[in-house]
Amino acid sequence: MLEKIFPAIVVAACLVLLLRLLLGERRRHRFDRAFVRWSHSARLRMEGLFTWNAGRRRARRAAEEAIRRARDGGGEWDGNVYRPKSFNGKKKDRKIH
Repeated sequence: MLEKIFPAIVVAACLVLLLRLLLGERRRHRFDRAFVRWSHSARLRMEGLFTWNAGRRRARRAAEEAIRRARDGGGEWDGNVYRPKSFNGKKKDRKIH
């Protein structure tokens, strides 16, 4: 399959470049601008295709990490509130002056 796709892409690219050589200066400039716009939009679409749920994945990983730390941390649970050992409720005597 790849043996046929790669040569077809090369032939198409060569034909586009040949067509570009046959165009006049103004049309070549318009063609180049259109190609740049098309390549920019194609790149944005490809990035969107691969990153459409990246925020969800990051949030899920952060939540799983927080849950793992809470389970393994050895703190205390008060209903659905978790208090790590470092927040054990004892207030240190702080002298302001």
